[in-house]
Amino acid sequence: MKRFFVVLAAALPLYGAVLADSIAPREGWAVHKTSHAHAELFERLKQAVKAEGLIIVTRAGPTKAARNRGIEIPENMVVGVYNNDFAVRALNLSAAAMIEAPIRFYLTEDSDGGATLSYKTPSHVFAPYFVQGGDDLRALAAELDGKFAAIAESAAGK
Repeated sequence: MKRFFVVLAAALPLYGAVLADSIAPREGWAVHKTSHAHAELFERLKQAVKAEGLIIVTRAGPTKAARNRGIEIPENMVVGVYNNDFAVRALNLSAAAMIEAPIRFYLTEDSDGGATLSYKTPSHVFAPYFVQGGDDLRALAAELDGKFAAIAESAAGK
């Protein structure tokens, strides 16, 4: 049993490294690996969101609370982005679709010191509501796709 805890203690630092590089491309997601440090990527994201006329309405992550508990994990943060114009438009098309707002970016620290910016595309997020919201909701999602792509390109760029 003692050997188990020694192995576990040795493996814990590796656990963070595994988590740090766990965001891989997947259906409906856009994933942008960058050389920017996590904090720098967040600052760039804030500027890019504002430039596209959207607002950061939520921000959450477990890193600081984990540190307060003596646990070291890679930096990561979920950032909810939207604005009232899109909220009102979406709500008028599908009340159920509003459960998806704000649409989120996910910033993760990579083991090489860079960070990755990921998000589910708005069209992917709103797809379950297209039957109710019709072509107008599809158009709104496509408009947001363009804004989110521009934000990601600007934030992740050199």
